[in-house]
Amino acid sequence: MKLEEKIAIVTGAGAGIGAASAALFVREGAKVIAVDIDPAALAQTSAQRTSADILNVVADVSKRNDVDLVVRTALDKYGRIDILFNNAGIVPPGKIDAIDEVQWDRAMAINVKSMYLFCHAVIPQFKKQGSGVILNTASATALRAVVDRACYTATKAAVIGLTKSMALDYVRDNIRVNCLCPGTIDTPSLAQRIAAFPDPAKARKNFIARQPMGRFGTAEEIAEAALYLVSPEAGFVTGMAFAIDGGFSI
Repeated sequence: MKLEEKIAIVTGAGAGIGAASAALFVREGAKVIAVDIDPAALAQTSAQRTSADILNVVADVSKRNDVDLVVRTALDKYGRIDILFNNAGIVPPGKIDAIDEVQWDRAMAINVKSMYLFCHAVIPQFKKQGSGVILNTASATALRAVVDRACYTATKAAVIGLTKSMALDYVRDNIRVNCLCPGTIDTPSLAQRIAAFPDPAKARKNFIARQPMGRFGTAEEIAEAALYLVSPEAGFVTGMAFAIDGGFSI
Protein backbone atom coordinates (compact mmCIF):
# COMPACT_ATOMS: atom_id res chain seq x y z
CA MET A 1 0.00 0.00 0.00
CA LYS A 2 2.65 2.50 -1.08
CA LEU A 3 0.03 5.10 -2.01
CA GLU A 4 -2.44 4.57 0.79
CA GLU A 5 -4.99 7.42 0.92
CA LYS A 6 -3.14 9.37 -1.77
CA ILE A 7 -5.21 11.23 -4.37
CA ALA A 8 -3.84 10.88 -7.91
CA ILE A 9 -4.82 12.37 -11.26
CA VAL A 10 -3.78 10.18 -14.20
CA THR A 11 -4.26 11.49 -17.74
CA GLY A 12 -4.43 9.25 -20.77
CA ALA A 13 -5.91 6.65 -18.44
CA GLY A 14 -8.09 4.94 -21.02
CA ALA A 15 -5.41 2.57 -22.33
CA GLY A 16 -1.78 1.55 -22.28
CA ILE A 17 0.54 3.09 -19.70
CA GLY A 18 -2.18 5.30 -18.24
CA ALA A 19 -4.62 2.46 -17.71
CA ALA A 20 -1.94 0.18 -16.22
CA SER A 21 -0.75 2.96 -13.91
CA ALA A 22 -4.25 3.88 -12.76
CA ALA A 23 -4.95 0.23 -11.91
CA LEU A 24 -1.63 -0.18 -10.07
CA PHE A 25 -2.07 3.06 -8.12
CA VAL A 26 -5.48 1.83 -6.96
CA ARG A 27 -4.03 -1.51 -5.89
CA GLU A 28 -1.44 0.41 -3.88
CA GLY A 29 -4.14 2.34 -1.99
CA ALA A 30 -4.65 5.50 -4.02
CA LYS A 31 -7.89 7.15 -5.05
CA VAL A 32 -7.50 7.85 -8.77
CA ILE A 33 -9.13 10.45 -10.99
CA ALA A 34 -8.80 8.77 -14.38
CA VAL A 35 -8.82 11.23 -17.28
CA ASP A 36 -9.25 10.46 -20.96
CA ILE A 37 -11.07 11.88 -23.97
CA ASP A 38 -12.60 8.45 -24.71
CA PRO A 39 -15.41 7.53 -22.29
CA ALA A 40 -15.57 3.91 -23.49
CA ALA A 41 -11.87 3.43 -22.83
CA LEU A 42 -12.22 4.93 -19.36
CA ALA A 43 -15.07 2.55 -18.60
CA GLN A 44 -12.77 -0.38 -19.38
CA THR A 45 -10.05 1.03 -17.10
CA SER A 46 -12.41 1.12 -14.13
CA ALA A 47 -14.50 -1.95 -14.95
CA GLN A 48 -13.00 -4.05 -12.16
CA ARG A 49 -12.67 -1.22 -9.63
CA THR A 50 -15.21 0.19 -7.21
CA SER A 51 -16.50 3.74 -7.53
CA ALA A 52 -14.62 4.59 -4.35
CA ASP A 53 -11.30 3.63 -5.93
CA ILE A 54 -11.44 5.33 -9.30
CA LEU A 55 -13.36 8.30 -10.66
CA ASN A 56 -13.63 8.74 -14.42
CA VAL A 57 -13.57 12.22 -15.93
CA VAL A 58 -13.91 12.63 -19.69
CA ALA A 59 -11.80 15.60 -20.74
CA ASP A 60 -9.67 17.07 -23.51
CA VAL A 61 -6.36 17.66 -21.75
CA SER A 62 -5.41 20.43 -24.19
CA LYS A 63 -8.40 22.62 -23.16
CA ARG A 64 -8.14 24.83 -20.07
CA ASN A 65 -11.81 24.51 -19.18
CA ASP A 66 -11.60 20.72 -19.24
CA VAL A 67 -8.43 20.70 -17.15
CA ASP A 68 -10.01 23.04 -14.60
CA LEU A 69 -13.01 20.70 -14.43
CA VAL A 70 -10.77 17.73 -13.65
CA VAL A 71 -8.98 19.60 -10.86
CA ARG A 72 -12.23 20.95 -9.38
CA THR A 73 -13.74 17.45 -9.47
CA ALA A 74 -10.77 16.04 -7.56
CA LEU A 75 -10.81 18.80 -4.96
CA ASP A 76 -14.60 18.74 -4.52
CA LYS A 77 -14.56 14.98 -3.88
CA TYR A 78 -11.34 14.57 -1.90
CA GLY A 79 -10.24 18.02 -0.76
CA ARG A 80 -6.66 17.51 -1.90
CA ILE A 81 -4.45 16.21 -4.72
CA ASP A 82 -1.20 14.40 -3.98
CA ILE A 83 -0.07 13.11 -7.37
CA LEU A 84 -0.35 14.43 -10.91
CA PHE A 85 0.65 11.96 -13.63
CA ASN A 86 0.70 13.82 -16.96
CA ASN A 87 0.65 10.81 -19.25
CA ALA A 88 -1.68 11.70 -22.14
CA GLY A 89 0.03 11.96 -25.50
CA ILE A 90 -0.05 11.24 -29.22
CA VAL A 91 2.63 10.02 -31.64
CA PRO A 92 2.57 11.91 -34.95
CA PRO A 93 4.83 10.18 -37.50
CA GLY A 94 6.92 11.77 -40.22
CA LYS A 95 9.89 13.96 -41.01
CA ILE A 96 9.53 17.68 -40.44
CA ASP A 97 8.63 18.44 -44.07
CA ALA A 98 5.83 15.88 -43.89
CA ILE A 99 4.19 17.41 -40.79
CA ASP A 100 1.64 20.10 -41.52
CA GLU A 101 0.93 22.97 -39.13
CA VAL A 102 -2.32 21.44 -37.86
CA GLN A 103 -0.53 18.21 -36.89
CA TRP A 104 2.31 20.16 -35.26
CA ASP A 105 -0.05 22.33 -33.22
CA ARG A 106 -2.16 19.36 -32.12
CA ALA A 107 0.90 17.41 -30.97
CA MET A 108 2.23 20.39 -29.04
CA ALA A 109 -1.18 20.99 -27.48
CA ILE A 110 -1.68 17.40 -26.28
CA ASN A 111 1.92 16.46 -25.46
CA VAL A 112 3.18 19.74 -23.96
CA LYS A 113 0.47 22.34 -23.40
CA SER A 114 -1.63 19.84 -21.46
CA MET A 115 1.19 19.50 -18.93
CA TYR A 116 1.42 23.26 -18.58
CA LEU A 117 -2.34 23.49 -18.01
CA PHE A 118 -2.45 20.73 -15.39
CA CYS A 119 0.65 21.93 -13.55
CA HIS A 120 -0.61 25.51 -13.62
CA ALA A 121 -3.88 24.35 -12.07
CA VAL A 122 -2.46 21.91 -9.50
CA ILE A 123 0.72 23.55 -8.20
CA PRO A 124 -1.14 26.20 -6.14
CA GLN A 125 -2.92 23.34 -4.34
CA PHE A 126 0.40 21.55 -3.79
CA LYS A 127 1.85 24.74 -2.29
CA LYS A 128 -1.19 25.10 -0.04
CA GLN A 129 -0.81 21.50 1.16
CA GLY A 130 2.96 21.77 1.52
CA SER A 131 3.65 18.79 -0.75
CA GLY A 132 2.96 17.18 -4.10
CA VAL A 133 4.38 14.95 -6.81
CA ILE A 134 4.32 15.47 -10.57
CA LEU A 135 5.28 12.77 -13.07
CA ASN A 136 5.36 13.50 -16.80
CA THR A 137 5.62 11.00 -19.64
CA ALA A 138 8.41 11.91 -22.08
CA SER A 139 10.04 9.31 -24.35
CA ALA A 140 13.30 7.53 -25.00
CA THR A 141 13.22 9.20 -28.42
CA ALA A 142 14.06 12.46 -26.62
CA LEU A 143 17.30 10.76 -25.49
CA ARG A 144 18.11 9.03 -28.79
CA ALA A 145 16.47 10.14 -32.02
CA VAL A 146 14.79 7.80 -34.49
CA VAL A 147 13.72 8.43 -38.07
CA ASP A 148 10.28 9.83 -38.93
CA ARG A 149 9.55 11.19 -35.45
CA ALA A 150 10.63 14.86 -35.69
CA CYS A 151 7.51 16.45 -34.21
CA TYR A 152 7.02 13.77 -31.57
CA THR A 153 10.66 13.98 -30.50
CA ALA A 154 10.42 17.76 -30.24
CA THR A 155 7.42 17.51 -27.92
CA LYS A 156 9.06 14.92 -25.70
CA ALA A 157 12.33 16.85 -25.48
CA ALA A 158 10.21 19.79 -24.33
CA VAL A 159 8.74 17.58 -21.60
CA ILE A 160 12.20 16.78 -20.27
CA GLY A 161 13.12 20.46 -20.23
CA LEU A 162 9.87 21.41 -18.51
CA THR A 163 10.36 18.66 -15.93
CA LYS A 164 13.85 19.79 -14.98
CA SER A 165 12.85 23.45 -14.82
CA MET A 166 9.83 22.78 -12.60
CA ALA A 167 11.82 20.47 -10.36
CA LEU A 168 14.28 23.27 -9.65
CA ASP A 169 11.59 25.94 -9.28
CA TYR A 170 9.53 24.01 -6.73
CA VAL A 171 12.02 21.88 -4.83
CA ARG A 172 11.80 24.23 -1.82
CA ASP A 173 8.02 23.86 -1.85
CA ASN A 174 8.36 20.11 -1.22
CA ILE A 175 7.12 19.40 -4.76
CA ARG A 176 8.95 16.69 -6.69
CA VAL A 177 8.87 16.60 -10.51
CA ASN A 178 10.22 13.76 -12.66
CA CYS A 179 9.55 12.26 -16.06
CA LEU A 180 9.50 8.79 -17.58
CA CYS A 181 11.26 8.07 -20.87
CA PRO A 182 9.71 4.80 -22.10
CA GLY A 183 11.08 2.85 -25.03
CA THR A 184 8.79 1.03 -27.45
CA ILE A 185 5.89 -0.24 -25.38
CA ASP A 186 3.30 -2.81 -26.43
CA THR A 187 0.14 -0.69 -26.19
CA PRO A 188 -3.02 -0.19 -28.29
CA SER A 189 -1.44 3.01 -29.64
CA LEU A 190 1.57 1.07 -30.94
CA ALA A 191 -0.70 -1.59 -32.44
CA GLN A 192 -2.64 1.07 -34.34
CA ARG A 193 0.55 2.64 -35.68
CA ILE A 194 1.93 -0.73 -36.79
CA ALA A 195 -1.37 -1.61 -38.48
CA ALA A 196 -1.14 1.57 -40.56
CA PHE A 197 2.05 0.38 -42.32
CA PRO A 198 1.73 -1.27 -45.76
CA ASP A 199 3.34 -4.39 -44.28
CA PRO A 200 2.43 -4.52 -40.56
CA ALA A 201 4.34 -7.76 -39.91
CA LYS A 202 7.55 -6.25 -41.29
CA ALA A 203 6.93 -3.03 -39.38
CA ARG A 204 6.53 -4.94 -36.14
CA LYS A 205 9.83 -6.76 -36.73
CA ASN A 206 11.54 -3.43 -37.43
CA PHE A 207 10.20 -1.91 -34.22
CA ILE A 208 11.40 -4.90 -32.20
CA ALA A 209 14.79 -4.88 -33.95
CA ARG A 210 15.60 -1.41 -32.62
CA GLN A 211 15.13 -2.63 -29.03
CA PRO A 212 18.40 -4.14 -27.69
CA MET A 213 16.44 -6.60 -25.53
CA GLY A 214 14.67 -7.88 -28.63
CA ARG A 215 11.17 -7.23 -27.31
CA PHE A 216 8.70 -4.49 -26.54
CA GLY A 217 8.22 -3.25 -23.02
CA THR A 218 4.86 -3.70 -21.34
CA ALA A 219 2.55 -1.05 -19.95
CA GLU A 220 2.74 -2.81 -16.60
CA GLU A 221 6.54 -2.44 -16.50
CA ILE A 222 6.21 1.30 -17.08
CA ALA A 223 3.49 1.50 -14.43
CA GLU A 224 5.86 -0.03 -11.88
CA ALA A 225 8.41 2.69 -12.65
CA ALA A 226 5.68 5.31 -12.34
CA LEU A 227 4.67 3.88 -8.97
CA TYR A 228 8.21 4.19 -7.67
CA LEU A 229 8.62 7.78 -8.81
CA VAL A 230 5.34 8.98 -7.27
CA SER A 231 5.78 7.00 -4.04
CA PRO A 232 7.51 8.07 -0.81
CA GLU A 233 10.35 5.66 -1.65
CA ALA A 234 11.48 8.18 -4.30
CA GLY A 235 11.46 11.06 -1.84
CA PHE A 236 15.04 12.04 -2.75
CA VAL A 237 14.43 11.95 -6.52
CA THR A 238 13.51 15.07 -8.49
CA GLY A 239 14.32 16.57 -11.88
CA MET A 240 15.18 13.19 -13.40
CA ALA A 241 14.43 11.82 -16.86
CA PHE A 242 13.99 8.15 -15.99
CA ALA A 243 14.76 5.91 -18.98
CA ILE A 244 12.91 2.61 -18.99
CA ASP A 245 13.57 1.46 -22.52
CA GLY A 246 15.25 -1.94 -22.62
CA GLY A 247 18.60 -0.37 -23.46
CA PHE A 248 17.27 1.70 -26.38
CA SER A 249 18.97 4.94 -25.30
CA ILE A 250 22.37 3.45 -24.39
